[in-house]
Amino acid sequence: MKDGVNGVALAVFIFFFLAVTVMGFLAARWRRADSDSLDEWGLGGRSFGTWVTWFLLGGDLYTAYTFVAVPAAIYAAGAAGFFAVPYTILVYPLIFTFLPRLWSVSHKHGYVTTSDFVRGRFGSKGLSLAVAVTGILATMPYIALQLVGIQAVLDVMGVGGGEDTNWFVKDLPLLIAFGVLAAYTYSSGLRAPALIAFVKDTLIYIVIAVAIIYIPIKLGGFDDIFAKAAHAFSQTNPATGKPRGALAPAEPGQWTYATLALGSALALFMYPHSITATLSSRSREVIRRNTTILPLYSLMLGLLALLGFMAIAAGVKVTNGQLAIPQLFEDMFPSWFAGVAFAAIGIGALVPAAIMSIAAANLFTRNIYKDFIKPDATPAQETKVSKLVSLLVKVGALVFVLTMDKTVAINFQLLGGIWILQTFPALVGGLFTRWFHRWALLAGWAVGMLYGTFAAYGVASPTQAHFGGSSKEIPGIGEIGYIGLTAFVLNVVVAVVLTFALKAAKAPDGIDETKPEDYTADAGDPGVQVELPPATAGASH
Repeated sequence: MKDGVNGVALAVFIFFFLAVTVMGFLAARWRRADSDSLDEWGLGGRSFGTWVTWFLLGGDLYTAYTFVAVPAAIYAAGAAGFFAVPYTILVYPLIFTFLPRLWSVSHKHGYVTTSDFVRGRFGSKGLSLAVAVTGILATMPYIALQLVGIQAVLDVMGVGGGEDTNWFVKDLPLLIAFGVLAAYTYSSGLRAPALIAFVKDTLIYIVIAVAIIYIPIKLGGFDDIFAKAAHAFSQTNPATGKPRGALAPAEPGQWTYATLALGSALALFMYPHSITATLSSRSREVIRRNTTILPLYSLMLGLLALLGFMAIAAGVKVTNGQLAIPQLFEDMFPSWFAGVAFAAIGIGALVPAAIMSIAAANLFTRNIYKDFIKPDATPAQETKVSKLVSLLVKVGALVFVLTMDKTVAINFQLLGGIWILQTFPALVGGLFTRWFHRWALLAGWAVGMLYGTFAAYGVASPTQAHFGGSSKEIPGIGEIGYIGLTAFVLNVVVAVVLTFALKAAKAPDGIDETKPEDYTADAGDPGVQVELPPATAGASH
């Protein structure tokens, strides 16, 4: 481990950071229309084509935390950390079936969020509010973890001083990064991360390509890497009295592995930021094409995960597993290329953090502020509120990072995955059928949320009980598998049973404002135009 500030790496990092900062502010003029609306600020004018959407979704889904945490899980627990690879493979056939339908109906009716669709489909502001609140709660700790990724890089570069340094001086670089992120997101909206994603993804692909060739050569090849990793995993973990990990999941852990991968796949595109990036596309065919080429990122993720084994073979010793990969880059790469790798991670945090804050702000504006506080808000007022809320969301994430232990942020993010999966029946179910009763869906959501929260809290780590904790290095796992998937099954069962009961009792159902043809029309079809919801249309006159 190198001591002091790595000046060369820091200079390279600052160069790329300044470059993307300039791009972020210039993005305000990129394909910008004259209107001041959430369509423009929050969805980029719904104008992005195949490649812009591909980079935007890649930058959105494969975050700095992915870059740091996936190989860190391999470093800590072995092959069990590879669950992220199959789940990103499973997710693309899944979204191929429903995202084009969501795009079409959202384009037709001017929906900006998933809650907009749920309200329109089921005629229920209560169900829409539940989906919106869940999305905001699940997104907040996710944003915090992007800042954790930046902080990990800064720590390894030696920036900010030691533990005894004044807190303001220590966290000043992170505060500066946060200020820049907040400023260009406020100014440029979704166009900023869309433009910066080109730089971020290019850097990540370069770093992974070099790392997967250069580091094994320095370590004596993959045979030696896997041999050293196997030896390390065979050692006993003092906290558990069991082996530290394994190169392949043992038979008892295979069900856990499978349920975690499946549950994570179902949850990924329930997150608001995933849907925001999707709805920014200019046609449903852009979405369909992207589901076929996005698996290229899964290939990159598989190679990225191998860095965890390399960190073990290289003798990297860190008290915080999240520092393992930045430290590997610091130890193995020349300083200038370590700076490139750190810039890839840092920029990899800025892109998703911007999209996440925009998505959370849109949910608040459309489904809390407009639905319950100011129904006659104009498009300009909506945009102003969304910009302000995006700042507040980022401030909340920053406070989270600066005042709480990092494991708390990680555990809340894992809990957020359990929560966001409970919106699946209302969103995906609603895209294919109107059979479910709105009250049944709301009850199912409540049961899934309560069970998932209490079950996750009850899974303890070796040292403490906390949300999502586990005796393994991948939290969120109970005795019968991934807690989020179990909660999801309970959610669906409750929704189905109550739907039968409510229909038999002839309980009043909401009004569906959509039509079957709304789910299959493309932007180029004659007569398909963006329609504003009734309240918005009335406010525009």
